[in-house]
This record gives sequence, C-alpha cells and structure tokens, in this order.
Amino acid sequence: MRASTSPSTDLRRIALGAGLLAGTANVIMQLGHPAVGHGVVESKVDSGNVFKHPVKRLRTTLAYLAVATMGTDEERGLYRRAVNRSHVQVRSDADSPVSYNAFDPDLQLWVAACLYRGFEDVYRLLGMRLDPGDAAEIYRRSAVLGTTLQVPAESWPADREAFERYWDDALGKIHIDDTVRGYLTDLTAMRNLPRPVQLALGRFNRFVTTGFLPPRFREEMRFDWDPSRQRGFERLMSAIGVLVRLSPPVLRAFPFNAVLWDLRRRVSTGRPLV
Repeated sequence: MRASTSPSTDLRRIALGAGLLAGTANVIMQLGHPAVGHGVVESKVDSGNVFKHPVKRLRTTLAYLAVATMGTDEERGLYRRAVNRSHVQVRSDADSPVSYNAFDPDLQLWVAACLYRGFEDVYRLLGMRLDPGDAAEIYRRSAVLGTTLQVPAESWPADREAFERYWDDALGKIHIDDTVRGYLTDLTAMRNLPRPVQLALGRFNRFVTTGFLPPRFREEMRFDWDPSRQRGFERLMSAIGVLVRLSPPVLRAFPFNAVLWDLRRRVSTGRPLV
C-alpha cells in the first residue's frame, strides 16, 4: 500500500532529474568519510564498480534514489534485501588503512545525510522554494534515504536543527587521502566513460561538481574555485532552474520515474534489482 502524502510534502517534489548534475559532488561528499571512501575504492564487488560497469552502476544508484523517494514500502524492502546481498562482501581486511563494514548503520547514516543535503542544495540552487512547514515535513520523510538501507528510523536526526548539529560534527571526520582523491578525481573527469565523452563533458562535469561541493570538500579534493567561477555557476543554476520550473512534472522527475518503472518491471519478471 502506498503511503499517503500531500502534494506539497511528497518526496517526488525534490526528486528532480536536474539534480543529477550534482551526482559526482554527492559521491565525493559520501566518500569524504574515510571508511566509506575506502569501502568503495577497495570493494571487490565488480558488478558495482563504476569504472568497469558505469551504466549498471548508474542504474542501480538511480533505482535506489527512485525507490527511496517515489516507491512503496514493499519496494523499499525488496531493494534493501537486494542491496544487502552486495554489501555483505564490502568489509575491510588486514590490508585496509581504515576499518569499515557496509552494514555499519553509522556509515549508512552518513551516506543518507549526504543524499539529503544534496537534494536540499539542488532544490535551493535551482531557485525552488518550500515554506517552513513543508520543508520540515519533507525532511522528516527523507529518513527513507537511510531506512531503505540499514539505518534505524530513530537514528535519523529528529529535525533540521538536529541534522545541522549532526552534519557539523560529521564534517570533523572528513578526510580524503591520496588513494580516494585519485579515484574521485578520475570520476570527476569522467574517466569511467568512453574517451569522446570525457573530452566533451569532462571539464563541464569538473566545473559543476566543484560548484556543488561545500568548501570543506573542495579543499580536501584540492579543487580550485574563486568568486568568478561561483558567479558563473550560480548563473548556470538559475537558468536551469527556470527550465525546471517551466517543465511538466513528468519531465522534472525524469529519469527517476523511468528507472522506477524499470525496477517495477524487474520485480514483476523476477529479474535482479541490483
């Protein structure tokens, strides 16, 4: 059964396809936690390796976001179990510089917090507006970004003020070493994609990725930024925001709605979800 939501607080409202522009920045934020960073870089799950299977990795990531924000409780449960089968293989060993386990709810809470902050930043930068009551309710509903993984509902910070305290404290744990930085720099340059794509879009992706990054993460990545670039980034986001606001809902939500349709097709035909 689908949970009832009012149009103003339905999470579909923040699931904007234009937010994919911030995708690499959000990955950097998530991997800024050393345990998450090394967990991804050292992962032995080849099927989820973005440099070996970029299209599959994109599909599974989009499916997670789509089912978390637009799916039913039953679909979230199905996806959680599918992800768990991959995550069971992701744990540190004797050669890992940091200890990690993909089932650690604290690490998963950090990932969910980055996703929420990313949705929030995209919404704001595109010039979208929420009244305080709707913003508070959307924040509360955004706990599904964690509970679709292994995060207990009670671990989601109780309100926006509690979230900011959690976020500020978590920033103190951020550190990107040379190994993770190299991985993320290659991802920013789109070196996981064919050479023509790298040449056509690599510099643009570096620009928007750096623009979406909070200053702490730019510093950790050693990405240059200045007021002129900031103004250019804000003008670009403003222009994209106009297009988003003028678009019908079905286009605003693309490709999340298409990926959710595909996930439902996979469920009905018994195909793997991850």
